[in-house]
Amino acid sequence: METSLHDELKRHYAGPVARTEVVLGNYRIDAVRRGRLIEIQHGSLAAIRDKVRSLLEEHRVLVVKPIVATKILVKHAGPGEPALSSRKSPKRGRLLDAFDELVYFTRVFPHPRLTVEVVMVDVEEWRYPGHGRRRRWRRNDHVLADQKLLAVGKSVRLRRAADLVKLMPAPLPTEFHTGILSEHCDIDRHTAQRIAYCLRKMKAAEQFGKQGNTLLYRLPRRRGAA
Repeated sequence: METSLHDELKRHYAGPVARTEVVLGNYRIDAVRRGRLIEIQHGSLAAIRDKVRSLLEEHRVLVVKPIVATKILVKHAGPGEPALSSRKSPKRGRLLDAFDELVYFTRVFPHPRLTVEVVMVDVEEWRYPGHGRRRRWRRNDHVLADQKLLAVGKSVRLRRAADLVKLMPAPLPTEFHTGILSEHCDIDRHTAQRIAYCLRKMKAAEQFGKQGNTLLYRLPRRRGAA
């Protein structure tokens, strides 16, 4: 389902001079601007992994991955009917959430012709009951009608492996394990393990030993460092 959010972000990144919905071989591209292919992917990056890998053989590609920072939930009685109520979702997204999807891009990124832009967005989500009007609303008992863009916030462009650390809430220590990463980012250990996996597979960090049974990682030394 292509939502208004997808279409609005496409116009935002394409600008007035780009071509949109371009057919290129077996693929349909969201936009082409100054020779660069632009793909807006609100869903899982796994869905476009093979497509992007194929396109990178001959083209420069920008993949835009929106992360919902804040969401206004608008409840409708049914499709096409007036809104009944609205409320702000308690869930808040952050740049770090991008690793939930980047885990599917470990064999695609980094690449000299690929840029991944993670962008924070505020959205309004329209929904209505999923089982008819007479059924009482229950948790997750709804149909997503549309998502609309309210605002575009902070974004981070990832071109090199080292850029991945820009998604962190604060600079990482040079050496760390997943326990340190968990505390540093205020996340659970399982999520920290997923992030460490991405950093290692994408060459943003390297494993260099163990502390007991815990794997140790370090960031590559910057050029010019002693």
